[in-house]
Parts: sequence; C-alpha cells; structure tokens
Amino acid sequence: MKPHSTPRRFAAIAGATAALLLAAGCAQTQAPPAAAGAGTNNLLIGAVAWKQTAAEYRALYHQGFNVARMHVEAALQKRRPGDKPLAVVTDMDDTILLPLAYWGYLINEGQDFFDDPKWDAWIPKNQIVPSPGSQEFLRFCRENGVEVFYVTSREQGERTYEYAMEHLKVLGAPYADREHLTVLRDSSNKQPRQEQIAQQFDVVVYLGDNLNDFRRKYYVKNVDQRMQAMEADREQFGRKYVLFPNPTDGHWMAAIFGDSEPPANDANRQLFRKAATRSAWDGR
Repeated sequence: MKPHSTPRRFAAIAGATAALLLAAGCAQTQAPPAAAGAGTNNLLIGAVAWKQTAAEYRALYHQGFNVARMHVEAALQKRRPGDKPLAVVTDMDDTILLPLAYWGYLINEGQDFFDDPKWDAWIPKNQIVPSPGSQEFLRFCRENGVEVFYVTSREQGERTYEYAMEHLKVLGAPYADREHLTVLRDSSNKQPRQEQIAQQFDVVVYLGDNLNDFRRKYYVKNVDQRMQAMEADREQFGRKYVLFPNPTDGHWMAAIFGDSEPPANDANRQLFRKAATRSAWDGR
C-alpha cells in the first residue's frame, strides 16, 4: 500500500494539478468547432455552459461537501468505544472529479449526446479536475480517521481499474488503494458493494451525482416511477444521501430514452424536446 500523502503535500499537489487540468480543459473547450455539425442547436450547449461558468454549479458542490462534513463531524462526536469505524462511500465521476473537458470536446466534435467510444478514449488522458470542495472534504476524512471508499462503474477494457486508480492519484485523493477502490465493469449496481462496506463500517454518508449511486431501486426506466421512488426517500437526501448536480448524463436519461447513452439521432432529439416541454406553459 502506498503511504498516504501528508495534508500539506496533498494540498500542494492537488492545487497544482487542479490549475493545470483546468487550463487544459479550458483550452479544449475554447477550440474552434471541429465538425460541420457543431452548430448552435447542439443539445449539450446549455448544460455544459452552466457546468463551465456558473458559480451556482460550483456552490452546489461546496454545499454538498459542507453537508457531508457536518454529518461526519457529528458522527465523530458520537463515537463510543467498540463502535464500528466510520466511513464515507462515494462515486467518482461528477462527484469528486469532473470531466468538464470531455463535454466541451463533444460539442466541438458536433456531438449532442454522450459518446461511449470517445469517452473511453478520453479517460486515459487524465484531464479530469477535482470537484469544488472535494479535496478539502476528503482530506478532512483522512485526518480524522474516517475511511473513504470509492465505488464507480466504468468499462474501458483491461486497463479500466488502472485508469480509475490513476484518476484518484492525479487528484491526490486519500485511500487510493485496492482496499478502498471498487470498479464495477460488468454491472452498474453498486448496492452489493455498499452493503459489504456497511457490514464492517458505520457509513456516515453516501455521495453521488446519480440516484443510482445510492440504491438499485432507482434503476427505473420511467420518469414518473423514478420520481415516486425518489419521493419515498425524501428524508434521506441531505442526511444519508448527498447528491451533486449533473445535467449532462445519468440514469435520468434512461428514464426518458430507455438508455442512459441513447443514439444521437433526430428521433431522440424530438423525444428530448418532448421531455423538456411535457409540462410547458402554453401562455394562456
């Protein structure tokens, strides 16, 4: 197991890495359109512009990690001899790290839906950046003996696990080792691994950008049924589940299209429009 970075070294490495990667991400997204289809009607533009520029987007991450920290602090104060050790379980993509440059790249390529082959080719470039507040929160957990378990669903071939581990190390994340990183290649069901962790640890909070990061019950390919499943757990949000914003991808897409990575075609673009206007005000 590689020794964990000291807090000062962690902060220095993470800060420098974030600055370099943010510069790289901006350079990519500011490049001129590379494809004839890269027009102003691209469905991704509004969502990605919000991710790239909105202070509100970043504030929601700070808010989420502040909430998580408050729960960890409370759990630390309540600990008694013989209690299970404390832990946090977190997703990776769009939770503790942001693949912002990937979305700008898609727009410049004229893509308006998630593209799996392009994603798989982009992952090894290590152009991810830390999400706002994530580094401070993870460091706080490490300094207070709260273990962090990373559970992610990815598939980039035989080097999938290696790529995910490299992302943690690029961020300078604590607990970047095989004991704490789980990469699901054949399934996106995180619940079995979460339950294994909960047998040995008192899991204070679960962090994710997708309801599926919390429980399998949200794998419902119907918008209204998914809403109902969420409402049934309303007391958990901000308490046990800390959710981060992601308007570009996730299982909410599967609830609309039946597939979280739908084909980029005109039929799906019309379906997206229908979803966006299903409760539209008619002006009367």
